[in-house]
Amino acid sequence: MSLLSQLKEEMIKAMRAKDKLRLGVIRMAISAIKQAEIDHKTEPTDDNILAVLTKMVKQRKESIKMFTDGGRDELAAKEAAEIVALEDFLPQPLSADEVNKMIADAIADSSAASMADMGKVMAILKPLMQGKADLGAVSGQVRAALNA
Repeated sequence: MSLLSQLKEEMIKAMRAKDKLRLGVIRMAISAIKQAEIDHKTEPTDDNILAVLTKMVKQRKESIKMFTDGGRDELAAKEAAEIVALEDFLPQPLSADEVNKMIADAIADSSAASMADMGKVMAILKPLMQGKADLGAVSGQVRAALNA
């Protein structure tokens, strides 16, 4: 089952269960997917949908930090609940050991020797890790590995 059809099915379940928070989050996700489809003039694939959902989770994590810093704990709690709803549609996150092994394999596969080769390494890792790991953190790990 495609991720988009899974989202639509879960939206119907949330309507029937009268789960307003989950329903709202799923509707926002579907809307963001449609907007990305229009912006990029492409059909929604599971990879594109994962990218949109990952971006939504990242935005909410940033919002939680800002709300917490501003003393708005009730809004931070709402954002955290939205993250939980979105993470139901994301694949299982990779463990630190898996990430390290994939980085080492990508560096070996691309014959990367310096920071100039970082783009090659990230090009290999991005499709493998999309939605499964924080690519910003992975980028830092690759940078550290190439500088070592």
